[in-house]
Amino acid sequence: MRLYGLEEHFATSDVVAAWRRHDPALAAPMMSRAVANAALLDLGEGRVAAMDDDGIDTAVLSLTTPGLQDLDPAEAVALQRPTNDVLADAVGRFPGRLRGFAALATSTPSAAADELRRAVADLGFDGALVNANSRGRSLDEPRFWDIFEAADDLRAPVYLHPSVPVPAVTGAYYRRFGGPVDELLATGTFGWHYDAGLTALRLIVAGVFDRFPGLQLILGHWGEVVLFYLDRVAALDAVTGLERPIAEYFRTNVFVTPGGIASHRYLRWSVETVGADRIMYASDHPFNREHGGSARRFVATAPIDEADRARIAHGNWENLVAGIRRR
Repeated sequence: MRLYGLEEHFATSDVVAAWRRHDPALAAPMMSRAVANAALLDLGEGRVAAMDDDGIDTAVLSLTTPGLQDLDPAEAVALQRPTNDVLADAVGRFPGRLRGFAALATSTPSAAADELRRAVADLGFDGALVNANSRGRSLDEPRFWDIFEAADDLRAPVYLHPSVPVPAVTGAYYRRFGGPVDELLATGTFGWHYDAGLTALRLIVAGVFDRFPGLQLILGHWGEVVLFYLDRVAALDAVTGLERPIAEYFRTNVFVTPGGIASHRYLRWSVETVGADRIMYASDHPFNREHGGSARRFVATAPIDEADRARIAHGNWENLVAGIRRR
């Protein structure tokens, strides 16, 4: 059973330096933890050894949140090409073990779209990972649609990753308890996932998938909350003017991964809700550290039939990337 991991993160020293210039105190939620995580900078033997320990055959690496998306636009554009080149070098050193999602300067969508085309066509990347907002602006705004147009044209997937909610939301909903409680409420326990799920819904409601019907979005963390509310979300169908019911977009244009939440219960729900052909694997390395083959064991012991197990472990991903237009 070949196993791919699709939410496996890295950083570069140049990007970390840019984060420090943007936020010298590293005050943004989770930022200090990310900067202190030395495993993010490891694109060598240590990374591959960790994959072996996890039981992951191939990791599709992506620049960790917030990526380039909160930086000054000019600085973000200047960093996207060298960041992707660093990743491409790592992929070249470990063929078959590492793959790449492009890091994009989303605050300048035309430049981001051009870089996505270069990353797919010239570097051999398998799409891009973007975070749910860019300098406080939601990615459903038409100004960002150049990125989705490029992805649709390339038939390259876009992994939509959580980002810290905008300050007004964070202040209203995720403050009062202080210290790590506030931080975790706003990020890894709830805020990140609600915000990313809402962004996915907004992309659908805004008509992104009607405009770009081949676009494929990947959501981690079992669909970022939305999957568990699709029956309720269906109330929007009568008022949006979309071409199809919202749930149908999740079954044709959205893939989901565990993103580090190793829950067979959530897996069963996801199979029932969207089908095994819409599920792939992701471990969220290095923030959710697997050990002793636990990633492989999660898939191998899942209460599903062998055909679905093969789809989730490797088949869905291999079919998806086989359709990418690289020239």
